[in-house]
Amino acid sequence: MRSCFSRWGIPHRVERKMRKSRVLASLILALGPINPAAGDAPPARPDLVLKEIVQGMPQGASQEIKVMTATIEAGGKTPFHTHRFPVTVYVQHGEFTLEMEGRPAVTLKAGDAMVEPPDLRMTGYNRSSTEPMRVVIFYVSDRDSPFLDLAKPVN
Repeated sequence: MRSCFSRWGIPHRVERKMRKSRVLASLILALGPINPAAGDAPPARPDLVLKEIVQGMPQGASQEIKVMTATIEAGGKTPFHTHRFPVTVYVQHGEFTLEMEGRPAVTLKAGDAMVEPPDLRMTGYNRSSTEPMRVVIFYVSDRDSPFLDLAKPVN
């Protein structure tokens, strides 16, 4: 008849669990951390680019968030337009000039961001004669709301 204890006096089922635990511990030690850089690198933290209190955000029970990119070629411009809700623009490359009706023009460089107010007629320009300009656009709106509405200049 076989004993239910190992030669060290430990029940076989406990000894099997201990063996499995030792194997698992050995593997973890042998493989090291799952992400070798995780132990060396400090935790990631965001850098604040823009913080602004805005009015005119959608008030519905749910909103739609659009993240878009746009490239304006050298010397190019956007159509004259308005937005129904605030638009956040982040310049990735080049310089972006925004002319808003009744306000001074604003020029943003790569790394700059701004919020375009709603219901204000505007046109964006790339004033460079050689380089394209690229922006990332963040737009929170009511569901299925258009990004922009074309506007007619006041004569």
